[in-house]
Amino acid sequence: MICAEFFTRPDGDLVGFRISGHSGSGEEGNDIICAAVSSAAYMTANTVTEIIGVEAQVAAEEGYMLVRIPAKAARDCRVLFAGFKLHMLGLEEQYSENINVSYVEV
Repeated sequence: MICAEFFTRPDGDLVGFRISGHSGSGEEGNDIICAAVSSAAYMTANTVTEIIGVEAQVAAEEGYMLVRIPAKAARDCRVLFAGFKLHMLGLEEQYSENINVSYVEV
């Protein structure tokens, strides 16, 4: 199962996410659920660091990604993180046996 955790501040601002696991819905390299999550996560991470220019903590390896921004950058990334969260919630609704979205207050 893919676990997607969104880091939220007490005021509700999103300040990052962590994704881990595999959906198990197909063979490696042919799993459309993993591909959808991975593509959206990398697009979000690249937009944060390369387009918006935030000095973010980013770590990625097979089956894992972490993106965490400083609280002062939350406003700059608000729309991007909201869109990514909406995308992940839609995937969770469609593939509830393969994806779990949760929230961690930081």
